[in-house]
Parts: sequence; structure tokens; C-alpha cells
Amino acid sequence: MKSLVIVESPTKTKTIKKYLPKGYTVDSSMGHIRDLPSSAKEIPAKFKKESWSNLGINVDDRYDPLYVVPASKKKIVKKLKDLLKDSDELILATDEDREGEAISWHLVELLKPTVPVKRMAFREITEEAIKNALNNFRDIDMNLVHAQETRRILDRLAGYTISPLLWKKISPGLSAGRVQSVAVQFLVERERERMKFRSGTYFDLKASISKKEDKKRAFSADLSHLDGKRLASGKDFDENTGKLKKPDSVVLLDEKASNELRDLLNKADWAVSAVDVKTQKRNPSAAFITSTLQQEANRKFGFSARDTMSIAQKLYENGLITYMRTDSANLSGQAISAARDEVEKQYGKEYLFERVRNFGKNKGAQEAHEAIRPSGSSFVHPEKAGLSGREFKLYDLIWKRTIATQMAEAELEFTNVTITAKKDGTEADFKTSGKKILFPGFFRAYVEGSDDPDAAIENQEIFLPEMEVGESVDLHDLESISHETKPPARFTEASLVKELEKRGVGRPSTYASIISTIQDRGYASSDGKTLIPSYTAFAVTELLENHFPHLVDSEFTSSLEDKLDEIAKGKYDPVKYLDDYYKGDKGLRAQVDQQEDKIDPQKARVLNLPLDLDGIEVLVGKFGPYVKTQSEGEDISTSLPVDLHPGELTTEKIKKLLVAEKEGPKSLGNHPEKDEPVYVLSGRFGPYVQLGEVTEENKKPKRVSLLKGMTPETLDFETALKLLELPRTLGEHPDDGKVVKAGVGRYGPFVLHDGKFKSLKKDDNVLTVDLDRAIALFKEKGKGRGSSSAIQDLGKHPETDQPIKVMDGRYGPYIKYGKKNISLPKGTDPEKFSMGDAVRLIDEKGKK
Repeated sequence: MKSLVIVESPTKTKTIKKYLPKGYTVDSSMGHIRDLPSSAKEIPAKFKKESWSNLGINVDDRYDPLYVVPASKKKIVKKLKDLLKDSDELILATDEDREGEAISWHLVELLKPTVPVKRMAFREITEEAIKNALNNFRDIDMNLVHAQETRRILDRLAGYTISPLLWKKISPGLSAGRVQSVAVQFLVERERERMKFRSGTYFDLKASISKKEDKKRAFSADLSHLDGKRLASGKDFDENTGKLKKPDSVVLLDEKASNELRDLLNKADWAVSAVDVKTQKRNPSAAFITSTLQQEANRKFGFSARDTMSIAQKLYENGLITYMRTDSANLSGQAISAARDEVEKQYGKEYLFERVRNFGKNKGAQEAHEAIRPSGSSFVHPEKAGLSGREFKLYDLIWKRTIATQMAEAELEFTNVTITAKKDGTEADFKTSGKKILFPGFFRAYVEGSDDPDAAIENQEIFLPEMEVGESVDLHDLESISHETKPPARFTEASLVKELEKRGVGRPSTYASIISTIQDRGYASSDGKTLIPSYTAFAVTELLENHFPHLVDSEFTSSLEDKLDEIAKGKYDPVKYLDDYYKGDKGLRAQVDQQEDKIDPQKARVLNLPLDLDGIEVLVGKFGPYVKTQSEGEDISTSLPVDLHPGELTTEKIKKLLVAEKEGPKSLGNHPEKDEPVYVLSGRFGPYVQLGEVTEENKKPKRVSLLKGMTPETLDFETALKLLELPRTLGEHPDDGKVVKAGVGRYGPFVLHDGKFKSLKKDDNVLTVDLDRAIALFKEKGKGRGSSSAIQDLGKHPETDQPIKVMDGRYGPYIKYGKKNISLPKGTDPEKFSMGDAVRLIDEKGKK
């Protein structure tokens, strides 16, 4: 008997093949094989005249979707059909979630098999799991299919109804999304809070103290109360005024008062007035679910949500972890047994929790299965898993978190001491705390990260000697310290995932794509850690808040998710759900029709920022953000630099830009050879020098950006002339007589010879580097920036048979697919990039 098994990816194909008996052929669908049309050219001719064809959904016929097979998937479909002709049964082994269930259903609908169809379900790719799945086939779960299809239709309705409105009213190419727009609103609202924030200043005292008989082991203590009244701290200040909320309830020290108090207490008697010792037990966190894995990987390693899911997908498809899209923190009996065995083996019996510890399913969980854990009935130790780099880090994290769930509690002892200084009727209380780990328990394996960097010290021991009430102590040093209150922190990927989950917006399996989408579409950028909303994000959010408030209402969006969960259980009618959202007087379609004429495009492009701009407008336009004002009856406008984010705008910065625009460029002097003025200007992409003026005859005068560390204020005429020489000729290479040049490109300063680039080192200066140094750089081992070298050969594309290679070139890693070059997404590890990743990237590029 011949069986055809279909999975979603080539990696999964290779892994599952190892555990199937003879007679089984395994192939991949490469993800979804059909979808709603992504462009007008994908719409079949017979539907093009239908009023709903561009939407791809017949909203008047129970939201009947129009599914098409993209051109990139037609060869895959043909190949699967050919394989099915020689098979006696079709086994669908796609992932066991809504997307996987939908892929299986689409395969059946498209392949139209005449042989028996079986659904094979497993949560890990191990020999044991695959054998068990072969003995426990089931039917396709149509409730899961309906939930996936309803979500897809819902997102299409939202995007295709709101996005065209944004194109007309704000700028072409913008998009809105049911979950995406709420996530952007979170970022914008946090940035508004930061912009409204006014800092407050306060002072306190820090003492260095020791026991009289042990002067070498000093510890610190902070002033907490003065004459029985609590000292003001950051929490006492109003964020919008920078003033105390309740000034009568606390003592606020300024610099003068703190210095006077310091001088007084330097002569005081210091003694212990209170000692409080408590023991506390800590329990480990639950094993990972999708959202907590994304958060922790971001905190500990700086991985983006997209990178975390991509790495986890590879670990799953290679049989190392269970399925990585799950809302359940539950561990199976097999997993608990494996974890307990590992604890005893690695740490000994004393570190094993006295009984089995398990964690239940989270509220609203889509898939009532297991947490993310190492696969199998015995866990592969990270050091023996054959992994490296990011894959090792993530697997090690999952392994440690899982075994920690079965480890003993950590036992801690906290000592809180109050030390009182008395002098001339003044009493000042200083607090200090110590922490001792009596028994580390699960700390031996795993300590959870935190969104607050200061909290990282929480699990470290803090020395404090034993002290008794009434005991005199010695003061070593007393320091007055200034503090400024800080604005609310911007969201990181980890804290945004946490907020989305807390508010019930989206589901963990969608967070990675949400965060990627808002960055890819220019609504936010990352400074390496935090997410910064753009001017466009403010404009779109303001329009939605003013005219479609429910679209950025987290409670409304959460209720939609809850109903999708009900559809997945077969408890809610998908058509009613879509009707309630789209049709009727309160439906999205009617609201857009009602609001469209009320939205003035000119006003929609003006940002309502929480700043006192004194008659200055901040707008978004076709070429980016800009500011505009009137001076002596004349309109003056200027672009905002790309690195000046909304939250960093001040009236002073804007006025400086406008003054420079009004006064026009100031010449540093005339070029000695060209006899044209040399200007220092600022543009959207930062400051630069320009030779001559823009005229009809000279529309594009020579411009060179200032080098890193240079500023317009400090740039002199001589340096400006050197910049304008770039790229400059250094001389001829002695080996071949070809010219060697030095210049600055997108990726920094370089030297160039015969089409090959070499980056300058940190100590090199592009304005002064000479020929000898350039030749020495070219002789160094390693590739030049102009050459491309193959990182890995992935083989031939499964549909087109064209070769695919992962390359490293001048502008970073990319894949070479036939004659096409496609850059790898930011943050992708080129050495870990798989054929499945490449096919998905090629497919996405084709759609765009």
C-alpha cells in the first residue's frame, strides 16, 4: 500500500521521513497552497466583472471567499496531484492548529482525492509521537477551519475597507488592520504620555555604613524619612506637571537642603532602630507558551518576535521541541516525568520538587495542548543537541525553563534594617536591605528575565551583616544625590507582546506577524530595543480615533477574538459574526460611507501633538513629515530629519529648523577651483555639504553627507572642501595600474579598487587615508565589500528547479534565485536560512 503524506515544509518532510515505515512518500505544500487574490491579475476572468471581485469575498453570499492558487504554487499543486495518482491513501500531517487545519482542508478541496483521506495529528516530531499518530487518525476539524477562514475574511474586510480611505485622506500606500491598528495605537498613546511628561527633581542622601568592629565591610543605606515624614521619591510626582501630587504628605529636598542636612548628619549619632527578618519561598514560572517565549527571548537575547518564531519553527521541524504555537502552559505526564528525571540527573534529588507541579491552560487558549518543551520522553541536553548560535540559545532557554517547573522552591531570607541618625533635634531614618539565598532550588537552572533592567539584581544575594536594635554603627561617607523622574518607557517587543496578551488583542500565534507588519509598513522603527512610533502612525491613529474609535478600541478587538475562539469550538455562527462586524447601520461598511465625506484630507495630515507649538503645524506629506508656519504673511515649511522622532520634538528644535529654512543656506566660502559657494545644509537624512546652488541648469549640485561625529556647527571650510573631494583618488595600484579611490557609502567609509570594496577600520579616516594604507587593507584576509561569496547552497527550488544560494554581498546577506537577488529580512541568520525560508521569501517578493 502506498501512502502520500503532505506536510508544510521541506525541513519537516526530512524529519518525519525518518520515523515512517516503507511505502510512505512525504512531500511539502510549502505553506498555504491557495489564498484570497493578492492582486487584480490573480482574479479569474469569469469573476472580474463581479462588484466584489477586488475584495475577493462575496459579502452577499454568506461571505463566500474566492480562493486562487498563486503562480508560485502551481507547480507544487501539479506535483502533489501527480504523487496522489500513484497513492492508495492521502495522509494530511500539517500542524495541529487553525492554520495547519486550514492547509489540510485546502489540500483536499484542491487535490480532490478519490482515495481515503486521513488527518494525522501530532505536537512533536519524535518516533514515539509519529507512531502514535499513525494509529490515531482523525477527520479534519471543520470548526478550526471555519475559525481560520473567518479570521482571514475579517482581516481582508478591515484592511480593504479602511486602507483605501487612508490613501485618499493621508497618503498612498498606507494600511490599516484589525489588530495592527490597535497595536500601533498602543505605541502612539505611550509616546503621547512621554510627550506630555514633565520631569520633577528631588534629592536624597546615601550613606556608607559599617559595624564598629567590621569597618572593612561597609554597606549602603538610603534616606527614607526625616523627622517621621516620608521623603519624596519619583512616585510622588505628577507626570504632566513635574510637581508633587500631595506636597504636604512628603518632604521634598532640594540641593541646598540636602547639602545642609548632609553636613548636619555627618556629626550625628548613628544607631540601628529596627531589624525585620523574613523568609520567603519562590516558585518557578510555568513552562513557555508562545507569548512568554517571545517575551523572554527578547529580554534575554534581544530576539525579535519574528526571529524567535522562526528559530522555534526550525527546532520543532527538526524534532527537538514540541509545537511552538500554543496558549497552554500544561505539561503532559510524559514531559513531567522527563523533566523530573533530568532534574535528578543534573542537580540531585534535593533539587526535585516534592510532588508533580503542573500549570493549567490560559484563558482563551486556542489549542488546549501542551506548553513548548523539549520533545520526547527523555529530553536531549542542550550541549548534546548539535546546535549552535541562536538555535542553541533558544533550545537551552526552553530546556531550562521546562526542567525548572519540576524543581524545588527557592528559599530566600530578606533582612530590612532601619538606621536612625540624630543630631540637634533632627531624626533621619535610613533604610537598607539584605538578601540571602538559603536554598537556590530552581534558581540553579533558570531565572526569569525582566522588562526592568534594574530588576536583574533581584536574584542576586545582597550582603548585610547581622545587627541588633540599639547597636551603634559608624558612618563612612554621606552623599547628596540628585534624581530626575523619568517618562514612561517606550514599548519593547517583549512589553508590547505582554500588553497585547493582557488586553486580549490578537492571539500569541499572531504577535510576531503583527510586530513585523507595523515595522515593515513604517508605523514604527526600532532603536535596537524599543519601538518608536512614526509621524504616520500618529496621523493614522488620530484619524481612526476621531472617526472609527472602535477600530482602535482594545476591548472591542478582544471581543472579536473571543468570538473567533467560540467559532473554533463550534459555538458561534461565522456568518452572523461577519454580519455584525461588516453590515448594518453600525457595520464597518456603513461607517466608512458615513464618515468619508466628513474627513478633510488637509486636516487629517496635520498632527495633533501634545506640544505647545506656538502656531507651528506638524504634518505628514508625500515625501515624509514636515513642519509649517507663517512669518510676515509668508508660508515657511521644512522637512523633519528622519532621526527626529515625534517624541523628541520640541518647539526649540522646530524653530531652529524653520529659521534655517527662512534665512536660507549660509556659505562657508567659495570653492577655490569652482568659484561656487560651499553650503552646510540639513535635510531629511541629516546634515550635508553642497557645492553651489540649485538652479535650472544645475538641478542636482554635488552633495556629501557629514561623517559620523561631525556637526554643522563645528564644520570648518577646509573640512567641507575635503568632503566635497569624495570619492577621492588615492593613486594607481602598483600591481595593475588601476585607480584606487576612497569614499563613503551606505555602509560607511571604504576604499575601492577594480570594482572591489574594502571597509575602512575604526582608526582610519576617509579624508586622510593614503594609497599605502588602502593597499594594505586589500591584502588583508577576508572578502571585499564589492564581492559576493556564497554562505550556503540550498539546492534547487522545488517548483522551478532554479538554484538558490545564500550569499553575502556588499549590502549584507541575500539569496540568489536564478537571476534575482533578494535581501534577507533584517536580523536573519544567513547560516541558518533554510530552503523553506527561501521559498517563503521568494513567494512574498513575488506578491509584492
